[in-house]
Amino acid sequence: MTQQRCPWPGNDPLYIAYHDEEWGVPERDDRALFEKLVLDGFQAGLAWITILRKRETMRAAFDRFDPYTIARYGEADINRLLHDAGIIRSRAKIEAAIGNARAWIAIQEAGPGFSAFLWDFVDGVPVQNRFAEMSEVPAQTPTSQAMAKALKSAGFKFCGPVIVYAFMQAVGMVNDHLVTCPRHAEVARLPV
Repeated sequence: MTQQRCPWPGNDPLYIAYHDEEWGVPERDDRALFEKLVLDGFQAGLAWITILRKRETMRAAFDRFDPYTIARYGEADINRLLHDAGIIRSRAKIEAAIGNARAWIAIQEAGPGFSAFLWDFVDGVPVQNRFAEMSEVPAQTPTSQAMAKALKSAGFKFCGPVIVYAFMQAVGMVNDHLVTCPRHAEVARLPV
């Protein structure tokens, strides 16, 4: 079997680096998971490369995605963000990020934390899919539907089952690197 990278990053160096270094690596940090979920929400209707190109600017604009800081944002912060050309300027998505920060805090304070809340949907262990072609990779699964429903019940927005499945792929809850990609085996061997 010929080993070749998943085709979706194309030839873009930023996209290739994301594929080769981040995508599919299991993430357990509560705050990092919050950031990734918010960024996936901002991606709705856009290409992921758009988010990657704006990620550092968005980190700066959103106080390094510190949920406690974002949860205190008011109208002045929303206006500041709406005038920042370096980010995705959608009032609905900005307001969702603020609400999501508040929901994240509630989950943190209510139990074992955001990471445990999310990883429980896959029993704490990444699902090792074995897809040979991109056409086999689903846009959503029953697990992403259940997670999206639970997130919405907790007060999160911009977290439908398709966004949640993309999030699960990004944070290593599922290994959707194609089996022909060298990263499939590398990610499968990472500690969980």
